[in-house]
Amino acid sequence: MKTKTMNKAIFGLMILCALLLNACVVGKKVVYVKDMGVNGHHRVMEEEPMKIQKGDRLRIVVQAKSPELAAPFNGGAGAYRIDASGNVEAVAEQTKDGQSYVVNSQGAIDFPVLGNIPLEGLTLEQITEKITSKLKTGGMIAEPLVKVELLNFKVSVVGAVVRENVLNVENAQMTLMEAIALSGGLKPNAAPDQIKVIREEGGIRRIIVHDIESKSFFDSPAYHLRQNDIVYVTPRSAEDTPRENRSWRFWSTAMGVISIVLAALTLAK
Repeated sequence: MKTKTMNKAIFGLMILCALLLNACVVGKKVVYVKDMGVNGHHRVMEEEPMKIQKGDRLRIVVQAKSPELAAPFNGGAGAYRIDASGNVEAVAEQTKDGQSYVVNSQGAIDFPVLGNIPLEGLTLEQITEKITSKLKTGGMIAEPLVKVELLNFKVSVVGAVVRENVLNVENAQMTLMEAIALSGGLKPNAAPDQIKVIREEGGIRRIIVHDIESKSFFDSPAYHLRQNDIVYVTPRSAEDTPRENRSWRFWSTAMGVISIVLAALTLAK
């Protein structure tokens, strides 16, 4: 009778240990785009052109065959300068932080000579065409070369990723997959079907949800990220604190030791 009772106690402890160990398992492994066939063909979605928003910072450089014609449009600090004798000479371009224009609350910039130019909602290509047209139609430069760059392209990646950070992108191009990879990938506790991109456009903020295990991940309008996007990877559950982790390890180890001792005592009888 005592032996049966002892066996039941040992069996109960073993079940309890199994439950404790199972509770420590964070989650299943994530397989990216697992439904995409190896030899299949999948249409690539065309990237939607990025549009300028209020608060964006642009670098605009104007060049011409005659450097003296372009100098006034570079704010006296462009790719050319005029010396004391009135001669125009080429100089090294300033850093991106040294020459920039911030799109104001009215969605415009104050550009040298041309004055106030509305830019909100335009693409970089459209801005280039707009300034080029103004220079030509105004009879200022016959064949201007205008270069426009976005300086404040950054993406925040937070949630269940290995490294939460803010990614500053030099060429103003980044995909959602690249942002996740640069953040160290997903944590085991990440919910692969709850990868969210929080985007603000035209004063409206919206959330676009993605499933990284599905090939539809590439078809999302937010797969190509935009300036100031926030990528939030939802965790399956709240992560344990260091104190909770220590408690789990202690109790799991204690129950394992107790089970082994009781098993040894039973076998010794």
